Amino acid sequence: MFENLTERLSQTLKNVTGKAKLSEDNIKDTLREVRMALLEADVALPVVREFISRIKERAIGQEVQSSLSPGQAFVKIVQAELIEVMGAANDELNLATQPPAVILMAGLQGAGKTTSVAKLSKFLKERHKKKVLVVSADVYRPAAIKQLETLAGEVGVEFFPSDIQQKPVDIANAAIQEARIGHYDVLIVDTAGRLHIDGEMMEEIQSLHSAINPVETLFVVDAMTGQDAANTAKAFGDALPLTGVILTKADGDARGGAALSVRHITGKPIKFIGVGEKIDALDPFHPDRIASRILGMGDVLSLIEEAEQKLDKKKADKLATKLKKGKGFDLEDFRDQLQQMKKMGGLAGVMDKLPGMPGMPANMPGQMDNKIFVQMEAIINSMTPAERANPDIMNGSRKKRIAAGSGTQIQDINRLIKQHKQMSKMMKKVSKKGGMSKLMRGLGGMKGQMPGGMGGMMPPGGGKKFPF
Repeated sequence: MFENLTERLSQTLKNVTGKAKLSEDNIKDTLREVRMALLEADVALPVVREFISRIKERAIGQEVQSSLSPGQAFVKIVQAELIEVMGAANDELNLATQPPAVILMAGLQGAGKTTSVAKLSKFLKERHKKKVLVVSADVYRPAAIKQLETLAGEVGVEFFPSDIQQKPVDIANAAIQEARIGHYDVLIVDTAGRLHIDGEMMEEIQSLHSAINPVETLFVVDAMTGQDAANTAKAFGDALPLTGVILTKADGDARGGAALSVRHITGKPIKFIGVGEKIDALDPFHPDRIASRILGMGDVLSLIEEAEQKLDKKKADKLATKLKKGKGFDLEDFRDQLQQMKKMGGLAGVMDKLPGMPGMPANMPGQMDNKIFVQMEAIINSMTPAERANPDIMNGSRKKRIAAGSGTQIQDINRLIKQHKQMSKMMKKVSKKGGMSKLMRGLGGMKGQMPGGMGGMMPPGGGKKFPF
């Protein structure tokens, strides 16, 4: 996410960090590089101008000049201004109303609106324990109604049926009535999208908005459209009293222009960010965390929150107890760890949130996909219980049988056994006092051990806090 911008800004700021003194010329040269990085990231020109102006005003003033570490002070200013331009803090949904709280979703066709309805309903159901009803008022695409019904079934929320013969206002009013009778906390209304903004579309959604008076009107926009996303959001904002934005497909956006432009141009907060195709890949938008990721400082808070939601605590506790008793870390345990990692989005999903990752090769995320985990699981599943419990008994004939059973090569099995030994050593260190710092150093020592050239994924030393 935002890889291009991260790489450019990290390199630019690295040149000033650590300098004992910053001159006005140093600052101007650095700001010129920052400006180019933002423009290449497709950030809207008015946003770039104001952003650079604010940094320059603060940097050339006493804030940097009087600092004992002027380079680091300059980076802090850039970080603070990035946070400010994206909205300062997470803006939560305002659902404080007489149930049902109605949420209206608007946006262009193809932006991911219907999928976002399902993702948001899952978020509200699981994180906020809300009883959610969803309805489609898109009478132009029968497939959209069926799609929402299917997605509602996947996430376990109720779907209110609608038909292309009905009027959108009648559909929404009937759904509101059903939500009241059924004591639903939230009703999410999906609306029709168009391939471009047109007067007829705006009139229809304005009429729908007036009829149902939603507490939240969210504009769904594709991050990969860059500053066009901000311009489209402004057009919708002029027609509707928007309360926020959902930025979709951010995982495929290497630039970051939309994230940095939308708030400034529309005056509306980004409330959620879509970070993948999976139905749970919707996160609250935290400007401070996104700013840290853009600057290559990682997003450890989001990583911790994700771990708390997705990881199996019982399995983790069971493994911790086993290690404390001095029992070994076998291949069954190793398979459990692989499965847990997959839940977190694989190595790429974890590494994206760790500090120091901008130095990774550009092709690294592609090498970190879950196919590797699938292959490793297949190898372990092809072993006997005795082999999983004690890999040391593995000989040539056993490896040949396992390779045939898992559709892999003997060298793949050798590599997995070597990785397991590395992991086993780290687990022993973790189970002792001060284990976490040793684990980080151990991860750095796994260079060259991961398949597909993934070994160089950790920053030198494993414990470096920032890339600059």
